[in-house]
Parts: sequence; structure tokens; C-alpha cells
Amino acid sequence: MRRELDRQLQNLHRLGYPALAGISAQDLDAMVEPLTELLPEDDPGGDPDEDAPGAIPVVLVVTRKLVPTVEAVARWSVRGRAGWTDMADEIDDYVPIEGLEVPDAPVYLLLDVDTGAETLDVPPVEALPMVLGVGRSPLTVDEGVALVTHFPDVFGTRNAFQALGSRAPNKRVPSFWVSKHAPRLGWCWAGNPHTWLGAASAGGRLHVEQ
Repeated sequence: MRRELDRQLQNLHRLGYPALAGISAQDLDAMVEPLTELLPEDDPGGDPDEDAPGAIPVVLVVTRKLVPTVEAVARWSVRGRAGWTDMADEIDDYVPIEGLEVPDAPVYLLLDVDTGAETLDVPPVEALPMVLGVGRSPLTVDEGVALVTHFPDVFGTRNAFQALGSRAPNKRVPSFWVSKHAPRLGWCWAGNPHTWLGAASAGGRLHVEQ
């Protein structure tokens, strides 16, 4: 798992995250390094297999505290197409839902990530209690952005997904899929089912106290 975390950190450097955050490359490394001490000791050390149906073991999340969501989305690349969103004017209104414990940190780790194939064609309002009922946690917008950032092939190897852990005072649910041949952060109605959108979730989060 340490090897995978190193890969994701280098990916952030390649995408220019230090400059986007207004910090040095060394500063970003210093933020991430303490997280390595939190990785489960019993991990076999292998890399996630994107072709396997199982969950992704770890995702390094950079929150909007450090890099604005729209800027992060623009750094996506799927089949040579950059990411896009039509939610720039409203994305900051989406905050963690009540009861969801999300680290108040610029960077943290998301563990055991799944895109929710079992919730395809299930409306978000019905999928959320399903996710919570099995002891898992719905992803937030920041976490969905991180997932696509580090695993741009996710839409081909798994299913498109929704971030039920972030909501604004409306009936929209942040959603991630390929639209106009490019990766997109958009939204769908909370009460509408979609055969191609699952409720993404995680097994846990790890962070260093500030």
C-alpha cells in the first residue's frame, strides 16, 4: 500500500498540484509523509488491480482547502480528454451530509473504496441507507475528485458513480461520469435512478490531527 501511496503522490506532482495549492513540492511531500505511518501494517504491499471487481485499497485525497475543485477537475485526463464541470458556481455549496465524519485536513487517506455496482439503477435517496446499513461511508465531492484523479480508467474498469456524502440545499447529487467524450463532474436528481451510476463508498478514512 505504501508503494501505491507513493504513486499517487507522484501523480499529484505530475499534475502540478503544488503550484495549484501555492506551495512547494517539498511542502506537499511533508503533508503526505505522516500519512504513511497510518497505513495498515497487515497489507501485503500489492497495488490495486483496476480490472478486479474488488475495492481500491487506498486513495490520497486532496481537499478543496488546498486545491479548488474546478482546478482539480480540469487536471483529469481520460482518453486524452480533460475533465470538465458545469457546477463551478455552486460546487462550494456541497458540504458533507449530517453525521458524516470527514477529516478537517488538507490531505487524508480514503480506504477500501468501491464505486457501488450493487446500487446501479437505485435512486440516491434509497442507495444512501443501503450504504450506511452495511457500515460503509458515502464519498464526498473531494473524494470523488481524488478517485478520478488517481484512477482515470475508473469509468472503463468499473462504473460511473455518485458522491452521496456531499449535498447542497437542493435535490442534486454530485455525479461523476464521461459526458461529451470527456470526464465530467455533474449532478443528477436525488430521486432518479440511473443504470450507469452507483453510490460510491469507502470503508474508512485516516488523517493526521492538525
